[in-house]
Amino acid sequence: MAVRDPDRDAPRERRRVQGIAPNGQQAHRPPAPRRPGGGRPPAPAPVHGVLICVALPALAISGEHGQLTGQGLDGFYRGGRRLLARCRVRVAGAEPVPVQGRMVAAGRARFVGTVRTPADAGPDPAVTVERLRDAEGTERITLRSAAVQEVRLALEVSLGTDLAELGAVAAGLAGPELPAGVHASGLRWSGPGGQAVVTADPAPGDVLASAGLLCWEIRLPPGGSHSVELRVRPDAPGRPQPGGSSSRDRGGAPPWSDAEAEGDDPRAAALLAASLEDLRALLVRDPVHPGDAHLAAGIPWRCGRLSPAEALWAARMALPLGTGLAAGTLRTLARTQLAGSGPDAGRIPGPLRHAGAHVPPGCTGVEATLLFPAVLAEAWRWGLPPQEAAPLVPAAERCLAWLRAAAGDGGYLADPVPGGPYRCEVQAHAHRAALLGADLLTAFGRPGAEELLDWAAGLRRRFREDFWTDDVGGGRPVACLTPDGRRISHLGCAAAHLLDTGLLGEGRAAPGLLDKVQTEQLARLFGGPALDSGWGLRSLGSKEAGYNPFGHRNGAVRVHETAVAVAGLATAGYENEASGLLRGAVDAAEAFGHRLPEMYAGEQRARGSVPLPHPAACRPAAVAAAGAVQLLTVLAGVRPDVPGGSVAVRPLRSAPLGALRFTGLRVAGQPFAVRISRLGLGMVEEAAGGLQLGM
Repeated sequence: MAVRDPDRDAPRERRRVQGIAPNGQQAHRPPAPRRPGGGRPPAPAPVHGVLICVALPALAISGEHGQLTGQGLDGFYRGGRRLLARCRVRVAGAEPVPVQGRMVAAGRARFVGTVRTPADAGPDPAVTVERLRDAEGTERITLRSAAVQEVRLALEVSLGTDLAELGAVAAGLAGPELPAGVHASGLRWSGPGGQAVVTADPAPGDVLASAGLLCWEIRLPPGGSHSVELRVRPDAPGRPQPGGSSSRDRGGAPPWSDAEAEGDDPRAAALLAASLEDLRALLVRDPVHPGDAHLAAGIPWRCGRLSPAEALWAARMALPLGTGLAAGTLRTLARTQLAGSGPDAGRIPGPLRHAGAHVPPGCTGVEATLLFPAVLAEAWRWGLPPQEAAPLVPAAERCLAWLRAAAGDGGYLADPVPGGPYRCEVQAHAHRAALLGADLLTAFGRPGAEELLDWAAGLRRRFREDFWTDDVGGGRPVACLTPDGRRISHLGCAAAHLLDTGLLGEGRAAPGLLDKVQTEQLARLFGGPALDSGWGLRSLGSKEAGYNPFGHRNGAVRVHETAVAVAGLATAGYENEASGLLRGAVDAAEAFGHRLPEMYAGEQRARGSVPLPHPAACRPAAVAAAGAVQLLTVLAGVRPDVPGGSVAVRPLRSAPLGALRFTGLRVAGQPFAVRISRLGLGMVEEAAGGLQLGM
């Protein structure tokens, strides 16, 4: 399936020649002819105004009107290929007037239109047309009549496809429609990309293959209805379907709990429910090891090749729902770890990712390698069984060995390695990996913990001097050090990772890279209007050079870093700033129907305004859906230490969403329920036997 938005995951000089292709491979095509006035690099089609039904590896994309026009990204997809591009419905010779189009679940959408007929007695339409669309490849068209006499109508469905890859469609490079042939009760198309079949039940009264047209003559008695169901599939019956089976076909419960929230603010329940549904839609199982599941990064651009950093971040933020997703993700990534004895030994491979206007692209593989031991260590504290954790410890050791070799005893970790700049967030990832990795090695009786702790202590001392610049406003962290010693001091959401310390035994937070005064100053900056848009944390401060409210690393609000900032601020004790960012993100979620996209515009919030969508944002996105889970569970402040036999609850005393109750969380693999009062007091209502409860 097409996986990459080239504007995000590749350096600028490559974007002019590289398209989006399945499994992240380069799309081979002749260079486009030069247009008058200069050509434009291919860019993703806008998706902020479309409805996307997801049940990976299947998708269905259309506008709110419901018609599949064959333009843009419209169509049914499976395994990264567009099986059906055009599905236009006409009733009585006219297209229905769109009334409403909305998502009813992550994988289903409902569209309603009206039709004027000769039986209408006045201006009120008597016939409605409902279309229920499922990502799996079905569409049910139902005509309902409110007329007082029988209505005879012609129903026509115009079909067509190009069997193009999603990447080619997104880049505007799809080919012409293919000729159709009659097949049983529908149509069939064949081309270099495979073949697709559409069947109808009941069978149409007439089929015009040359026009791709299915026709029915329908009689609707007074108050009656009639339905036609279309089924789209990629191959003839009995042959395997490309892209594997869907999440529903694979069956079984997802590797997390069905948690619920209830309380004073009903938006918490809606946001949690929608986020869990989005996570389910993004679930991908390893075809060779179907017991191991991970999350695709996002729809529609990044749903094919495994995105290691995003998969680990999502698994980490979803730990309050259980350790199953983390375990499957870690096992999947452990199999990709580079072997051998060279400088890359132990690193998890990953593509480059655009990092904004001020710094060159970073390597997602470096980020994933540093996340691996941290996620394993925290999953262990949440209750990952020893028999599942122990086989993963050697892979974590190799990640830590790579870190020590790449950074050296007295240096910083470059990204990319070698020769890249020294980014503040990468040092934060490395510091957290060393501390949590040492905790993990100690727990499993492995050597090397003391050396890691000593290296982390040295990094803290150096970092607090080298990565901080003083100014009249109280100072700020340095975003990046270049190999020649220059400081790049723009302020953005990457600094949120400096507050993300990680979870140690006894519910303790690991020490941070910043000292107390620097942490307080960073909290103040996060609470100021330059970074807090009112809807969440901007990726670049509004007063910085290159700020663009729609720049995904240059000013847009990113849900992931907003969730990281809220959790870090809460842990550090800066509840006012944490509560402000949290309330802004929840308000934004309400504007997006409680389904947070990965990012949205960073324009300053004003009275009566709503957040502006980003035209190329993935939705659903793994780090946004899991980030919403983290945003909400921060309110409870659950800090488990299952190996130590305890779990603590430290809720936000300000209770920014009022009284709240979580049920169906998981600690030690057992249900966990907690209630937070309006005064910010927490009470554990359900927990695994044998755990000592603390506040």
